Amino acid sequence: MGRITTADYDAPKELVESACEVLKLASESGKVKRGTNEATKAIERGMAKLVFIAEDTDPVEIVLHLPLLCKDRDIPYVVVPEKKLLGSYVNLLVPTSAACIVDPGRADKELESVVQKIKALRKP
Repeated sequence: MGRITTADYDAPKELVESACEVLKLASESGKVKRGTNEATKAIERGMAKLVFIAEDTDPVEIVLHLPLLCKDRDIPYVVVPEKKLLGSYVNLLVPTSAACIVDPGRADKELESVVQKIKALRKP
């Protein structure tokens, strides 16, 4: 397991937790994409509002391109510690290395708050 070396900021634990709560709510009331391939497509098509990347992905190369794509397209992302937790946040019984919010549903205001906090942390 490796570190996401392409990430351009480290989110505090509280921010990761609040972002994960937004993901849970969005998966219940909006639309989320699950898995690295689906997240990559959503980023490339400009549909992703917030991207989640699991830090314990093995091999880490599977997700190393995601922070670069997000930075290139000015899409916020957050690195979560475990892919098992990420899978549970999007109602999967199996772990997932990546996910993204496409339509926040009822989590619209919460998503905007998290996105603003992430943008304040990102390195120029």
